[in-house]
Amino acid sequence: MKQNNSKPIPRQQGDYPHFQPIQTRWMDNDVYGHVNNVVYYSWFDTAVNQYLLERGVLNIAASEVIGLVIETQCNYFAPVSFPDAVRVGVRVAHIGHSSVRYEVGIFRGDDSAPAAQGHFVHVYVDRTTRRPVDIPAAMREALLRIKAPD
Repeated sequence: MKQNNSKPIPRQQGDYPHFQPIQTRWMDNDVYGHVNNVVYYSWFDTAVNQYLLERGVLNIAASEVIGLVIETQCNYFAPVSFPDAVRVGVRVAHIGHSSVRYEVGIFRGDDSAPAAQGHFVHVYVDRTTRRPVDIPAAMREALLRIKAPD
């Protein structure tokens, strides 16, 4: 979401129906004393896949259908540093036949405004052929539970 001057508008924690707690690690900090930007992307992936695992719609070792990340983006609003605990808010912005756009917010401690927010897109493919396939019904149902209003 962007304002007229193209600056992103931070979403609030109430905009996310699912949260995954994550503890920062010493190694997450960079030489500037805050969590390095690449770590945020790992949190995005971790929170989404944990959600799918907890709902029983993803088996990392055996699922015939897997999600490949084809696009990702992040805006940063405030620093996060070790030993901060973060909560990663997740919602689904769009569900297609074979793709899903997830929107993710990184919240430090009890903050109601995000330290960062972004999105990534999974395209669901056959594990063997790597060709796009329809999102399985059980997975689609789990995704609809955290779908943002249109």
